[in-house]
Amino acid sequence: MLETCASSDLAFLLIIYFLVIAGFNTNIGFLVSLPEKGKSLTVAKEALLRFDMDNRGTVFHNGVALTLHDAEQTITAASGRNPNLALLLSIDGKAPWQNVVLFTELAQKLSVSTFSFAMKEER
Repeated sequence: MLETCASSDLAFLLIIYFLVIAGFNTNIGFLVSLPEKGKSLTVAKEALLRFDMDNRGTVFHNGVALTLHDAEQTITAASGRNPNLALLLSIDGKAPWQNVVLFTELAQKLSVSTFSFAMKEER
């Protein structure tokens, strides 16, 4: 009888332990609002800010290579002129994905309302 009580006490404590630590498991990220299927989004030309990422992960705007800090300043200045700013990032398929993630985090940090990215077609 004593062995059964000890096992049930241990099982109860393990259940409590896993319930408590489950509350600490939080996902950090951001929500992405996807457009409804079959609907398109129209963006004014002056509200569109285009960036390119090459195979090394370097970001370009109007043919000029930018650091993330430079890109942040460019986006901030453009969003000051147009609050409905939309970012478009064209990505080389061989670009390091960490660089793509860093640019995406930058768009989130700057609260860009519309962010789009597309893979460049291989030639």
